[in-house]
Amino acid sequence: MRLRLGDVAEILGSVSAAPEQLAEGYSIDSRQVRAGELFFALRGRRLDGHEFVRQALEGGAVAAVVEGAFREGASASLVPALIPVRDTTEALQVLAREVRRRWSKRLIAITGSMGKTTTKELTAALLSTRYSVLKSRGNLNNDFGLPQALLELEPSHDVAVVELAMSSAGEIARLARIAEPEIGVVTNVAPVHLQFFDSLDDIGRAKRELIEHLNRERGEATAVLNGDDPRVKRFAEGFKGRTVMFGRHRGVDFLATEVELAPPQGTSFRVQGPSLNAEFKMSLLGAHNVENALAAIAAASLFGVPADKMAKALATFKNLPGRSEILTLPGGVTLVNDCYNSNPRAMESMLETLAAWTGVKRRIVVAGEMLELGPPSAQWHRAVGRKCAECAVDWVIGVQGDARFFLEGACDEGFDPSRLRFFATALEAAEFCRTLLREGDLALVKGSRGVGLEAVIELLESSPAVSPASSQRPSPERTD
Repeated sequence: MRLRLGDVAEILGSVSAAPEQLAEGYSIDSRQVRAGELFFALRGRRLDGHEFVRQALEGGAVAAVVEGAFREGASASLVPALIPVRDTTEALQVLAREVRRRWSKRLIAITGSMGKTTTKELTAALLSTRYSVLKSRGNLNNDFGLPQALLELEPSHDVAVVELAMSSAGEIARLARIAEPEIGVVTNVAPVHLQFFDSLDDIGRAKRELIEHLNRERGEATAVLNGDDPRVKRFAEGFKGRTVMFGRHRGVDFLATEVELAPPQGTSFRVQGPSLNAEFKMSLLGAHNVENALAAIAAASLFGVPADKMAKALATFKNLPGRSEILTLPGGVTLVNDCYNSNPRAMESMLETLAAWTGVKRRIVVAGEMLELGPPSAQWHRAVGRKCAECAVDWVIGVQGDARFFLEGACDEGFDPSRLRFFATALEAAEFCRTLLREGDLALVKGSRGVGLEAVIELLESSPAVSPASSQRPSPERTD
């Protein structure tokens, strides 16, 4: 939303030397600032944006929002381009909330332990068949990212879809106060960020903050909840707005039936709901993505999107890179790039997907450490290792830290130790995979972002074609 610098300064309780100058956009990165944008000099954990104010202005920024102390010590040539405030992060959030209020249309906020970005992308795709939609780019979902997303609102947008992330209690409440959503979608409560919480119930209470802070001033607040998740289902208790449930078990408003997981083609299912009884197909893999699609269908139905339009959008939907992305390597190796993130529930769902995959010779799992699981981390990793054995995986390759417990769990279920490997780094695992993979193999690469399993994908994609199975060392095979 384009604003005069004078209006920006007034909103922020400050002053501008060029009040009639328009801000054509907003940036927090001096390297990416574009001509006409307003630069916010934020203090981060590693970098201080004040060090790059001159660079941003030379790059075309019309002005910079800075701390008052910085303006007092700035050179005379810089001062006219500076808008002083007490706290630049707070200023970014205040401006974003004001832009959201001036736009004043319906906003959907999505949260959950897993699947929120995919659900956001799906919801935006379904709504876009009928409306002009703003969606937050990538995973702009925190104190810095959410305001940036809201500042992209234009009068032409009919609806906005954003996601809210958290790593501590109170964070979602703070983000919801900025975004002021009328509709809140909660995908699930899962063992993620246990490093920062004492229990899953504590995580659930933090996620419920979204429902508690839905805006009622512009109409009825609506909570779209996963009825299959007992913690999320309880969010409806005491909620005074409208509740819409989705799930795969009876008693929900949007029910998925006839679910068929058929990788690599994708997934099909039928949805029964208010004025809805339709079949859907999508290329996304795994039962967890049925859950994500159901949430999106329930949310889009609130806006009257017809079933045929939703079905067409879902059938052509392409997810963001690194999320169940199917790659074919030279030499006939299928690679599932799911290395964007990982947690126990998502990992087990992808293992079930591998088990259902037909026409492959060997199923190989490159499993990176699942981070931020706190004290129970070892037991969660062992459980996933046991799941690998149950799903008839042929090789398990653990990468970094607690990933070694994947191997222990697999051994507990009688997995052949000769088909287990642990590597301290992603690069070491990539080098091993380059010698292991052969024609007809299916490999899943999945782990938390901090493990950097992108290195495995990059090395394998850049490697020469793998050799046919006949030229490799003997190994039991299975084709089904």
